Amino acid sequence: MTTDSQPKLRVLLVEDDVDTLATTLKLLEALGHWATGVKSAEAAIARFFHGAFDVVMVDIGLPALSGHDFAERLLRDHHVPVIFVTGQAQPAEPMAGTTWLRKPYTVEQLTEALERAVVSPS
Repeated sequence: MTTDSQPKLRVLLVEDDVDTLATTLKLLEALGHWATGVKSAEAAIARFFHGAFDVVMVDIGLPALSGHDFAERLLRDHHVPVIFVTGQAQPAEPMAGTTWLRKPYTVEQLTEALERAVVSPS
């Protein structure tokens, strides 16, 4: 499914819904990427270290620390591209350094979001 022009990415997925987490990880791997996932922003903070991931995909509606707050922290401290994966509509002025992927999404939309995130991070 991957093309020669699309690099294989190292993806950290933060998703509190177990089924969505498992399905998305399988999809990312089927696309040729290396992916790992956690169920909370707190677990992601514990797992994240600079240079380990090319992109972070995060649900906004996480328990405790929100995906939005987690993304702000990542962008401030590590400057890693963030893809918000959510059912919410994209705000008029999205956070700099982020890409928006609205659930439910197609394989093509996921691929485009990954490309946008790594090609033009802010």
